[in-house]
Amino acid sequence: MGSMEEALLLKPPPSVVVCHHAAAAEAAAEACHHDGCPGCAMDRRKVSLRGSIPYKELFYVGATSLAASLPITCLFPFMYFMVRDFHIAKTEEDIGSYAGFLAASYMIGRGITSIFWGIASDRLGRKPVIVFAMLSVVILQTLFGLSTKYWMAIAARLLLGSLNGILGPVKAYAIEVCPTEHQALGISIVNTMWGFGVVIGPGLGGYLSQPAEKYPQIFSKDSVLGRFPYLLPCLAVSFFAAVVLISCIWLPETIHKHKITEKDIRIVKALPSQKSHWDLPRKRSLLQNWPWMSTLASYCLFGLHETAYSEILSIWAVSDRKYGGLTFTSGDIGQVLSMAGASLLVYQLFVYSWVIKILGPLISSRIASTLSIFLLATFPFMTYLSGAKLSFALYSAAMTKSVLGITISTGMCLLQNNAVRQDQRGTANGISASALSFFKAIAPVGAGVLFSWAQKRQDATFFPGDQVVFLMLILVQICGLISTFEPFLVLPPVEECS
Repeated sequence: MGSMEEALLLKPPPSVVVCHHAAAAEAAAEACHHDGCPGCAMDRRKVSLRGSIPYKELFYVGATSLAASLPITCLFPFMYFMVRDFHIAKTEEDIGSYAGFLAASYMIGRGITSIFWGIASDRLGRKPVIVFAMLSVVILQTLFGLSTKYWMAIAARLLLGSLNGILGPVKAYAIEVCPTEHQALGISIVNTMWGFGVVIGPGLGGYLSQPAEKYPQIFSKDSVLGRFPYLLPCLAVSFFAAVVLISCIWLPETIHKHKITEKDIRIVKALPSQKSHWDLPRKRSLLQNWPWMSTLASYCLFGLHETAYSEILSIWAVSDRKYGGLTFTSGDIGQVLSMAGASLLVYQLFVYSWVIKILGPLISSRIASTLSIFLLATFPFMTYLSGAKLSFALYSAAMTKSVLGITISTGMCLLQNNAVRQDQRGTANGISASALSFFKAIAPVGAGVLFSWAQKRQDATFFPGDQVVFLMLILVQICGLISTFEPFLVLPPVEECS
């Protein structure tokens, strides 16, 4: 770790009664264990693991994250044709606008309800919220595939985004099922499977939509899948979510279901100060928790940057060279993004946990942010390359940028979850998801306006258009880096509980 403060941030997250300090705290765990309390049972299991990876619990984390993420992007390949078949657009040029609203409806629903589902997971438990989210995917994804009117599709997507409130609770769950040294792995699996779902979702939509046209030897136009040409990819997602829903029968709960007793408080106070720091509940609201608030601000700022970068990279690469672009085709940039996604999966599964062990979440985020600034400065100069040199430079830069970006976001997520106690963690992640949804909604709009403006000043002497675009991305990244230092980032004091 880089410092004592960072060591504290990697301590087990605060909970109503913490009973998991490995061998030194095993006696305390037994003493404050409450029969019938799922949270205490989970604490005892973590003690019994003695530093081992909780494979079973992380399997549930990965499966539920994947099932929840698939619906987000599976409609992208057929969305244009679906809106066209609704015959709601008066002209062909209007189809894009209607398709945009259809795509945005999911995120609107998620942004509105994420806080509610976070609170519900703190009150009712993680398992009920996760189970309900899987059930909503099974039902509403199928209804979306059966939509015959535009309003039906919009309603299905809006409800799916509103009811699939799993992102915040599953991040909290990933923290709570892992011993301290494996918490980074837990969050990494959430991000990895979520990203994997976002990557393979369009593949499902592209290959399975309109099956009667693509595979006439198998599917008849008069069959159900012929009359509902966009049902098959939705059914594939619903089927996988149904399998995960059934497996959730064995999903262990992590929330404590008992009140704090004087005996528990005495046991916790008897622990060494560095352990008891996290063990007594801090009686204050999230809005008064400055360590959490400051990490949330940094998390949203970096999220804004990553979304704007993704938008700009795509339109910059396909734009003409006279505008400072690379004149790529949509297939070319798709291959670049696919390679970046593949490198991301490998990094998160096999490398990131070692990075966290060596550097900690804060130092690794700062280093990744600094490297991103220098990397972004190289993009405008790629227009002077061609052929194999251009491919090598762009692929390498895109893959490295993806790795650096996920290092930052996962590190900030770890800091957030370790800055709150357990009975507030679901709410905290819900607020974080809502705030991030807002920033991810405005980032593409701002990036598009910036890029259009930059193209009009491509011949400027001082910072021509393509350089201005990446300069703005660098400035946002610099602001994010600054936000990880004092006084902007507040670390929890060693002695905070009394």
